[in-house]
Amino acid sequence: MDSTFVNQIMSKNVLTADKSTSLQEAAQNMTKLNIGCVIVTENSKPIGIITERDFVTKVAAEGRPLFTEISEVMSSPLITIDPEETIWEASEMMKEKLIHKLPVKENNQIVGIVTTTDIVKISSVGSDSEMRRICDQIIMRMKDE
Repeated sequence: MDSTFVNQIMSKNVLTADKSTSLQEAAQNMTKLNIGCVIVTENSKPIGIITERDFVTKVAAEGRPLFTEISEVMSSPLITIDPEETIWEASEMMKEKLIHKLPVKENNQIVGIVTTTDIVKISSVGSDSEMRRICDQIIMRMKDE
């Protein structure tokens, strides 16, 4: 069976913003583009990420003002994956790091992003019997851990 690679399912629609961008501006841009995260940059280089979950746990829950710079609540260092890695590698990395959004980095540039939603979509393609076989394999691997 052929492997599926990150570059085959990644979204190329990635929102970036300078670290000095306000929380409010970042949230407005996320809403406008229907995107769940922002890659935070400094001098055009990716340095972190702010996600919808960060808005809940680090902004709303802590009562931060909306003019706060996103660099104050971003997750850093930025965890990334190469576009030539397999979806299995991406899934393992996301599981180990407890993350739901995994930026794809090539030549020090963010070229896409893979999310848990992307992985669920690709996992649900095919027949019911194929899906059952895949689920059985996953369960067997989980038992081995």
